[in-house]
Amino acid sequence: MVSFFDTRRREIVAFEPLVEGRVSMYVCGPTVYDHPHVGHARTALTFDMIRRYLQWRGYEVTFVSNITDIDDKIIHRASATGATEPELAARYEQAYVEQMDRFGIARPDHRPHATEYVEEMLDFVGDLVDRGAAYPIEGKGVYFSVDAHARYGDLIGRTPDELREGAGARVEVDADKADPLDFALWKAAKPGEPAWDSQWGPGRPGWHIECVAMATDLLGETFDIHGGGDDLAFPHHQNEVAEAEGADLGFARHWIHGAMLNVNGEKMAKSMGNFTTLSDLLDACEPPALRLLMLQTHYRTVMELSDDALAGAAGALERLRAWKRRAEAAGLDQAATPDPGATTRFAAAMDDDFATPAGLAVVFDTVREANAALDAGDTGRAATAHATVCDLAAALGLALTGDDRDGGRESAAAIEKLVAERDEARKAKDYTTADRIRDQLAGQGIALEDTPGGTIWRNI
Repeated sequence: MVSFFDTRRREIVAFEPLVEGRVSMYVCGPTVYDHPHVGHARTALTFDMIRRYLQWRGYEVTFVSNITDIDDKIIHRASATGATEPELAARYEQAYVEQMDRFGIARPDHRPHATEYVEEMLDFVGDLVDRGAAYPIEGKGVYFSVDAHARYGDLIGRTPDELREGAGARVEVDADKADPLDFALWKAAKPGEPAWDSQWGPGRPGWHIECVAMATDLLGETFDIHGGGDDLAFPHHQNEVAEAEGADLGFARHWIHGAMLNVNGEKMAKSMGNFTTLSDLLDACEPPALRLLMLQTHYRTVMELSDDALAGAAGALERLRAWKRRAEAAGLDQAATPDPGATTRFAAAMDDDFATPAGLAVVFDTVREANAALDAGDTGRAATAHATVCDLAAALGLALTGDDRDGGRESAAAIEKLVAERDEARKAKDYTTADRIRDQLAGQGIALEDTPGGTIWRNI
């Protein structure tokens, strides 16, 4: 049975979906005011992995991830660049989608936009005011009263008093609020800002109410999993909980949060000078290598990103690809039945809080077994292992085919053509040509290995 760490319960829980065989899942998407960075990629990868694994396990997954297209950051950036807020949001949404596609993140089943849900948010705010869980402040907007939520702070294991006293509370200071922790549901419009009409005057929604409106509209008042980066647990997700439960909604049954990453030993931040756009990183390395690197670290553990780590992941990816080429050269059947022992070990690893490092270990162990079987001439066992490797790699979203953009190297197709020409030269005993091709490929970092099943190549 699948189990994972539930942030709110603060323990590993066995997962039993609301509807047998189906999973409803909401993951906070980006606020589109800048290019996506590698931190966005890690969060997206975490929940893409979870989604893919649940599908591999046989669940039908409905996956929702939103776009926040109205926010203080968007307004400020639009003002600074001379663009309108919709223009700016559309530009950076396109950049986000393009880079996530490039990274191999499957698109959500639904990608709602905050500006599409303003009427639903206004209804929600009105309901909270009627229930006494929210109150208006003249000229400023409408605020949620944390006193109305008896369990406020339990998502992160803190009491309201601890949050008020803590230096990291990250709350908006305003003497007009009844409590420093109270937060905006509706923000009164400032001159020149986008605004919508409401019974409290023109304004725009607060951040937290957006996700409640979108999630419950698309997944229902109660759904299975809400996820995001652990930097969103407070205040964003805690405030979502307060709003939803303040309106007597079941909301998310489980909460999953992924850890952030360090770049060369330091927490990634623009102020640290180590802010890396995803586009730049994917220009410098293959997307599957970055994916493999991220999977080598458990999703709840801070990940280290460095040149050495990327190089190591690229080498590990090449070992998988080298096996695939060898298997294809030997004519092994990828459609053979996977080894039930290996798939059971893989499922046991992944069922335990999506432990991708242990899951990957099963994949690489199977590659070693596959090579040994082929070396021994046991093509049946090798074919079973090959099918297993392909199945488990697909469950993790790992592409085992090379890409064609290699700086200074031939494309995979061109390498295959040269290898075939060398094989023909060797058959014709034209060893001069064969050696020239080998040397040509070696100069590009390609090593050849002559096996009974044919010549295979790998990057070195």
